[in-house]
Amino acid sequence: MLRLTNLHKIFNYGKVNENYALKDINLEVPKGDFITIIGSNGAGKSTLLNLIAGTLFPEAGTVEINSEDVTHRPVYKRAHLVGRVFQDPLQGTAAEMTIEENLSLAVKRGQRRGLRLGLDKNRRAEFRRLLALLELGLENRLDCPVKLLSGGQRQALTLLMATMGRPQILLLDEYTAALDPKTAIQIVEITKRIVTQHKPTVLMVTHDLKQALAMGNRTIMMDRGRIILDLKGKERENITVGDLLAKFTARSGRELTDDRILLHG
Repeated sequence: MLRLTNLHKIFNYGKVNENYALKDINLEVPKGDFITIIGSNGAGKSTLLNLIAGTLFPEAGTVEINSEDVTHRPVYKRAHLVGRVFQDPLQGTAAEMTIEENLSLAVKRGQRRGLRLGLDKNRRAEFRRLLALLELGLENRLDCPVKLLSGGQRQALTLLMATMGRPQILLLDEYTAALDPKTAIQIVEITKRIVTQHKPTVLMVTHDLKQALAMGNRTIMMDRGRIILDLKGKERENITVGDLLAKFTARSGRELTDDRILLHG
């Protein structure tokens, strides 16, 4: 379970440009939940993921994973618990290294790394098996530098790397936004297969309202650093994109006019 209690995050504290990014966030996420997170720019969505991943630390509040307080542990000390895929396909891999070298690093994520040989016949066979599941032909390109892959191939590889260590939590931060529509659909289908197989707890930030309702079992709406709506069960099953927009206006007192919000995906 992921539990966030009274989380506050302030940027530039005490300065003229002080920004209260998160305000008193309280959230319990049972194991296996798949939450989509929506909201306009500056709502605090990515900041929330950064606090869960350990990229940022809160000014107040706690982050617990499986009842373990990880609030002030840096990224590398919770790497075995949290996997992440970013919006930029270039961010999750080492461009100059080969596919098999990137996968070798992923296998050791969150573990001690010694001087033993990282690759052998059995490990390469396992890499080929895992890559074949992506259905992109990457299993035959183990020695290919990652910089030569397309954006979609690279994002699929990043997704595989983020889940190889079987993390408890998988964070998807607008991870299809930089891809063309066809490739984005392909990556979503790969995500569904991986999530079905490994069953991590997933938090996915998206600007696509249709996608937010189509994926997962729960949708959270954020505005100005707060969670203003938490939809699940029957209420979520019967809601439409139009309903979401109306609820945002009712809860926030203003219309959702961010031009990056996609109504139809």
